[in-house]
Amino acid sequence: MPTSPYRISQKAVRFTESVIREMTRLAIRYDAINLAQGFPNFPAPQEIKNAACQAIQADINQYAITWGAPGFRQAIAEKYKEFYDWEINPDKEITVACGATECMISSILAVVNPGERVIVFEPFYENYGPDAIIAGASPIYVSLDPDCNWTFDFEQLEHKIQDAQHHGGIRALILNTPNNPSGKVFSQEELSKLAELAQAYDFYVITDEIYEHIIYDGKSHHPIALFPGMRDRTITISGLSKTFSVTGWRVGYIVAPEDLTDGIRKVHDFLTVGAAAPLQEAGAKAMRTGRSYYKRLASEYRERRDYLVGPLQEAGFKVWIPSGAYYIMVDISPLTDLDDVAFVQRLVKDYRVAAVPGSSFYHRPELGKRFIRFAFCKTLEVLREAAERLSRVSD
Repeated sequence: MPTSPYRISQKAVRFTESVIREMTRLAIRYDAINLAQGFPNFPAPQEIKNAACQAIQADINQYAITWGAPGFRQAIAEKYKEFYDWEINPDKEITVACGATECMISSILAVVNPGERVIVFEPFYENYGPDAIIAGASPIYVSLDPDCNWTFDFEQLEHKIQDAQHHGGIRALILNTPNNPSGKVFSQEELSKLAELAQAYDFYVITDEIYEHIIYDGKSHHPIALFPGMRDRTITISGLSKTFSVTGWRVGYIVAPEDLTDGIRKVHDFLTVGAAAPLQEAGAKAMRTGRSYYKRLASEYRERRDYLVGPLQEAGFKVWIPSGAYYIMVDISPLTDLDDVAFVQRLVKDYRVAAVPGSSFYHRPELGKRFIRFAFCKTLEVLREAAERLSRVSD
């Protein structure tokens, strides 16, 4: 018989099940409008759905090459060249995986050794901490300040890096821009500083750029891999899910230098073998979508953002207007003395609107107890109904 007091691994007891997915289940139970989990309730573009159906009918239904169908990888490389003037070798520097989620864990497992340290900005997408723990790494959390437009303190960050030098140093920093949950788009100044630190203290930057085309108010996305000295120490992650409203397809991709790609591909192979072959064919079609699609995408999401901000403010929430992605973080303290978990339970049960408690985005729950997150990747009709329900919260 095992002598350990745990029936599951000590890694698994260090993190919880996804709170976001739990809120979706609660939304279903209470017939609530789901503004918790970030999936659109409107159709994907017809042309890429047609491409997926055609691939299935053409019997592209067996394994693709483990690290991605050649046509899809070529299309990804062409898109990066078009948008960022970035020359990428599709045969040696691109890996296709099962969504950005698998891209992240494959990348961390490929470059981070057990016991090494990984910097995570918080509030963070809830997978990053568990990903580091699964890899046997120790997360070091650096807070983004909501009262200063979710920026970070450069001196505090460098102090934490220097402190880690006494314990083996930093192996990687996880960067999510545009950011989930805050909607922050990291500035060129911030990215330049991170690039300087990465080179000075010799660590990798693993970037989650899944919302790269959902940006507002004249801001732009700048891949940190293109900053001086960063190409050889950056792993860039993106995918189809958010840009093309196909979160259930689970098709993501990783751009990394050849030596890192070799490691990532080995980990990916034994985690999942490969992403769905017919959906990669549709992905090649998606990558060649014209620029007008991306402009329309950002414009339509901006309209949804601007619509929902008003009712949230009128209901009494303190609202941070996002610069990117499709989430709105709010402060509930002007409305209630309840903590975030109790408040979202009240929202879903009494008002039939689901949100995510802010504590799920922090390593210490008390840091997020006054925040909750709403997703606005829904039709305006659904957002109007949600706004009507939320208008009664302050009654």
